[in-house]
Amino acid sequence: MSDIFRTTCIGFAVGVLGTGLGGVFAFFIHQPSRRFLSAIIGLSGGIMLSTVAFELLPEALEISGVISTSLGLFIGAIASAFLDGLLENSTKERFNPKQGYLKTGILLGLSIAMHNFPEGLAIGSGFMAEASLGISLAIVIALHNVPEGIAMVVPMKIGGYRAVKAFLLTLLVGAPMGIGAYFGVLIGELAYSLIGISLAFAGGTMLYITIGELIPKGKELDQGWISTIFSILGFILGVIISKRF
Repeated sequence: MSDIFRTTCIGFAVGVLGTGLGGVFAFFIHQPSRRFLSAIIGLSGGIMLSTVAFELLPEALEISGVISTSLGLFIGAIASAFLDGLLENSTKERFNPKQGYLKTGILLGLSIAMHNFPEGLAIGSGFMAEASLGISLAIVIALHNVPEGIAMVVPMKIGGYRAVKAFLLTLLVGAPMGIGAYFGVLIGELAYSLIGISLAFAGGTMLYITIGELIPKGKELDQGWISTIFSILGFILGVIISKRF
């Protein structure tokens, strides 16, 4: 088995299993209360913010520097705002207010797919440098993708998607990681120079969605303290995951 084929397969497996394990959560959501949903969405939002702050941005800054990272963040946020507007215009006449959560899930799924590609590049580049580094990166990325799968699947389920459909979509958004791993091996050092900007772009999309969609949706479901406290707990959980793995 060639190195490029083996590494591509590992990339696909990491992406699909990571978000897919989080997507399993869809099968356990059965007519939850508004307070429970507020807590889960708040928790997901906190985890996403922590992922950007302690995983994506430090790596992007180390690889590409402050200017390129800042530019990537801004472009990612603008791209998400543009896509948000397109989805808003295309769904406002067909979807009821509850299904606005579906838009949040779709946006989040797209952002996860976008940042799975540069994570795949990291895996591929890691294997090019040293097999042990590639394996270590693969394990860490798989663990970090689990809460992202949860964050994606919850608003989709609230928005009306069946559990099976939401789960299958979490598997689909993991696929770009395999593509990224392929190119990481194929173009080696050239790919490495692109990883930082790609991670920053993904961070910008995730910041837009978390601040503009997840956190407001959590507050909308419950006007009390639940969403805020669980957002903070999610952020702390993200810090623990970041430092432990």
